[in-house]
Amino acid sequence: MHIKRFLGSYTQNKPGPLLICLAGIHGNEWAGVQALDLLLKMLEVEPITNPSFSFHGKILCLLGNLPALRSRMRFIDHDLNRLWDPSRLNGQFTIPEGLKETLQLKMLKGIIDKEIRQNGHRQIILLDLHTTTAAGGIFTLPTNQPESLRIAETMHAPVIKGVIEGLDGTCIRYYSEKYNDAVTGLVFEGGQHDDPLSVNRCIAAVINCMGTIGCVDLAHIENRHNQLLVEYSRGLPKVARLLYRHSILPGDQFQMKNGYKNFQPISQGEELAEDKLGLVHAQFDGMILMPLYQDQGEDGYFIVEPIQN
Repeated sequence: MHIKRFLGSYTQNKPGPLLICLAGIHGNEWAGVQALDLLLKMLEVEPITNPSFSFHGKILCLLGNLPALRSRMRFIDHDLNRLWDPSRLNGQFTIPEGLKETLQLKMLKGIIDKEIRQNGHRQIILLDLHTTTAAGGIFTLPTNQPESLRIAETMHAPVIKGVIEGLDGTCIRYYSEKYNDAVTGLVFEGGQHDDPLSVNRCIAAVINCMGTIGCVDLAHIENRHNQLLVEYSRGLPKVARLLYRHSILPGDQFQMKNGYKNFQPISQGEELAEDKLGLVHAQFDGMILMPLYQDQGEDGYFIVEPIQN
C-alpha cells in the first residue's frame, strides 16, 4: 500500500465525536496501518450493504513515522514516541533538527493540532495502535483520565494502569495532559508484530471504540469483532497495574532471555535478561509485559500486577 501521512477519514456529517486513530508511530508495527486502511474501506461500503447504518462524528486515520515505516524499522534516528516532551514542544528546549523523526513530529503534530482547533466542542478521542515483539496477549493502556479508563474497559482486552504515566515523551501522554479532559487518549496493543490476526484485532478494537463513544450504534457491531478480542484475552487479567519498567540505554548491551511472552508469570529474582553488567533479575513477583525482542527500543520489559481477574 502507498504510505502517506493522511491515510483517510470518514464522516456522514452528523453530530458526534472526533476519533483520531494513529498507527505506525513505530515503523516496524504494520498491523495498525493495515487495520486502519481496511477499516476505512469497510466504512465506505457499509451503507451499501446495510442501508440503516449511521455514523455520527468523524474518524481520522493518520500514520506516524513514514521513513521508519518504509524501512520497517522502529525508528531511524530516534523513537518518535519518546519525542513528545512538553518542555521541548513548548519551546523551552530544542528538538534536534538533525533527526529524521523531528520532521515527522512537526508534520504529525501540525495535523492533530489543526483538527483539535477546528473541532469545536465535540468529544475528541486519540487512539494509538501498536503491536509487540512478544506474543501472548493483547491489552489496552489508558491514561489516568476517567473517560480513557471507561473506553478501555469496553474493549475486551486487559487494561494496564500506570504505563502511560510511566513513559516520558509519548504522543498519547502529551495530548491527554495538554488538553486534560478535552482530549481523551489511550493505546491499544493488538498482539505480535507479524501475527496476521493482529490486523483483525486492531480493526475490532477501533470498531469497539467507535461503539463506546457513540460513532456507531452498538447494534451494528458484529459479534465476531467482540469475540475475537474476548477469545484472545481469555485467562488474562481484566485489570493490572504497573509495578516496574526496566529502561535501557544505548550501549547497555541488553539481551532478553528467550521464551518470554506477554503476561507470563515471573518470580522475584528470576533471571530475565543480560546486559553489560551481567544478569538482570526480576525485581518483583508479577507478570512480564512487552519483553524486548528487537534491536531498537528503550524499554527492556515491564512487570505488572493483576488487580482484577
